[in-house]
Amino acid sequence: MTVDVSTPPAEAARDEAPKDLATLARADGVKFLLALFVDLTGKPCAKLVPVEAADELQYEGVGFAGYAAGAMGQQPSDPDLIALPDLASYTPLPWVREGLALVHCDPHVEGKPWPYAPRVILKTLLERARTQGLELFAGAEVEYFLVSRDADGRIAPADAKDTGAQPCYDARGLTRMYEHLTAVSTAMNALGWANYANDHEDGNGQFEQNFAYADALTTADRVITARYLISVLAEQRGMTATFMPKPFTDRTGSGMHLHLSLWRDGAALFPDGADERALGLSELAYSFLAGILEHAPGLQSVLAPTVNSYKRTGAVSTRSGATWSPRHASYGGNDRTHFIRVPDGNRIEMRGGDGSANPYLALAGALAAGLDGIDRGLDPGAPGADDGLKRPELPLTLLHAVDALNADPVVGGALDAAGPGVCDYFAGLKREEFFAWHNTVGPWEVDRYLTAF
Repeated sequence: MTVDVSTPPAEAARDEAPKDLATLARADGVKFLLALFVDLTGKPCAKLVPVEAADELQYEGVGFAGYAAGAMGQQPSDPDLIALPDLASYTPLPWVREGLALVHCDPHVEGKPWPYAPRVILKTLLERARTQGLELFAGAEVEYFLVSRDADGRIAPADAKDTGAQPCYDARGLTRMYEHLTAVSTAMNALGWANYANDHEDGNGQFEQNFAYADALTTADRVITARYLISVLAEQRGMTATFMPKPFTDRTGSGMHLHLSLWRDGAALFPDGADERALGLSELAYSFLAGILEHAPGLQSVLAPTVNSYKRTGAVSTRSGATWSPRHASYGGNDRTHFIRVPDGNRIEMRGGDGSANPYLALAGALAAGLDGIDRGLDPGAPGADDGLKRPELPLTLLHAVDALNADPVVGGALDAAGPGVCDYFAGLKREEFFAWHNTVGPWEVDRYLTAF
């Protein structure tokens, strides 16, 4: 439930990117590389490339039929997506398979970055911020459930003894999942992610494994890698790891809270010890925060982008007594009932996101909203839900969120940052998803979401 920002960020690893993928892979004993990107829904797509073809991958990329890959804005008649690797994202994964590594890629079409690629969208927004002398750093809380299916095919916590009404932080539940949790932790630390805590979350069978914050692109890459790593290590132990926002009606859902801060030339721009509102934030931080609050309804379409997301935000009770999901675009101090929590003056925590969110789009949307707040000099008012301001209510359903997205040129513009048409395409996907759920009965929702992310 926390992200450590007590120390300044290390020098960005991507500034020290190796120049030769083949040499790097062979030095680690890597035999095969997963050349990976995600579609707009967050689905990881990859090809398995032998190390003998690493030079070809690095300099020429590897081709994909974009329409077959998923939500990538292509038709069957369109030319191939060519995935070109970012060597700074190279990640050996011997815990998954001996001799395996992963590298995140930017899809291109006919020599140009493809505007429907989420990683390309985020990179475009980050470059826009850099023109203003601003760099976004982010930390992510990745919550998930470990489940299995019972004799009737229904999902249940993989730990049959995990039945307490308030299981959060239960030492016994942690111990029973020791092998899985320590395998993930060991991998994260070996990769230099600085895993500093692993905890049992508020739902039965729910866990979270924290790692250090970094520049926004690195953090987004790590969220995707972490989901992959957690999923396959769970499968090795006969379990399913799901990041589905609300797999159980009566239990807490899984969020993906994002901790955000802005920096310039290695100096943090958010802290201000003279803050009259007593949260320790600068005026720039308040304007950034205010932009996110103003655009929160449209932003929810990328922070909570599934039908199931609104089972979580719309919940009124759980077995533990709390839902941990905001319903209004309010902000406050160290108070987890708000859309934005300010734990200290170093960063703000955006709590509207969930486990189905695409981290590239979530960070791109948040950055666009925050920059709009800075550009317009917005003021969020006094902290707290009851401050005399009418705080925007968050969307009740995915359809409401899509309508808010269509009405918000700033968040929509973030999706269109790398090229036109992405916002309309994304909104169309989400409308289709809503009506597919609305017109279908049976186990569609669980089957659709259980292993989707």
